[in-house]
This record gives sequence, structure tokens and C-alpha cells, in this order.
Amino acid sequence: MKKLMFFALLATTLFANCQDDTKLPTCADGIQNQNETGVDCGGPCSVCVEGVHGKWKSAPVAPILTPSADSILAEFKQDGNYELSYWKSGFPSKFTGTFVQVFSGVNPIFAVTLNQKTPSVAVFRGMMELSNADSIMLYETVQTSPAIGATPPLATEGFGSSKFNGVALGYNNLQFYLRKK
Repeated sequence: MKKLMFFALLATTLFANCQDDTKLPTCADGIQNQNETGVDCGGPCSVCVEGVHGKWKSAPVAPILTPSADSILAEFKQDGNYELSYWKSGFPSKFTGTFVQVFSGVNPIFAVTLNQKTPSVAVFRGMMELSNADSIMLYETVQTSPAIGATPPLATEGFGSSKFNGVALGYNNLQFYLRKK
């Protein structure tokens, strides 16, 4: 009986020590592996979130927007569509369309174009940048079509450089968003 217990204990010890401790790559291991295009995204994992992609909330809103909104919920989807909900006194106004973002050449600013489809057709151009581990977005756009006398901001001139009838809008047109989980 002692020999049987000894062999059982020996076999258990050997089995435990012979197990393979190597872990297979996953889409949540914090390592860019298995043909991922970023850490745990792209390739076999979900698409990488870049730039403006994701859900955002802004409250309070930029001073220029206060007549029409006291908070904004925005979702920029990876398929190039967006939804904005402007909230004023508890009532929403919804805006939808498509967007394009490209690196501006001035780090870390992206140029952004929104092609609004509803409730009316319009084009907005501007820029955005992310900070604080991509959790805060600084955003500035103006309507360029139909023309209303607005000039979009330029990354080379920095945020606050959008103009209306030649006059800089400055801080009044800067929108700050927090990324929603």
C-alpha cells in the first residue's frame, strides 16, 4: 500500500511538472502577435480603433453651440458612418452621415470631413486630436457646404483657427469630448 501511494504521489508530481506552461496567442494578451495589425486588434481580432472611432460625450458644449445643445453624444463607427445626438433641455436632435479622417501631417492631428445626410445635407471640415491615452478628443469643425462664410481650421495654424467671415472663432468653436466605454 505504501508503494502504491508513493507511485501515485510520484506520478502526480511528474504530471504537474510536465505540463506545458506556454500560452497560445489571443486577442486579449496585450501582445501584437498572430498577424495582428495593432496590439490585440486587426488580423484575426476585431478592427483596430483609430483616431475618432468610437463613442464620445461632450458636456458642456463649445460656446458657439450652446443655443442648440447642452450636451452631445457622438458615435464614429469603423464602417465610416457617424451619428450625433445634440441634447437641449432633455430633447435630442439626431444628425447622421459618413466621415473620413486622415493624418494631417502635423502630429497628432487628424483632418476630418463629415458628410451629413440627415436631417439635411451638409459638409463639415475640420480637425481633431486625441490625448490622455486616447480618452479625450479635441475637435473643431465648420460647415463648408452649403457655404455659410466659414473657413475650416488648419493643423498648421492650430486649434482655434477656424473662421467665420474672416474672423477667427478661437475657443468658441472648440469641442472637448470624453471617450465612452
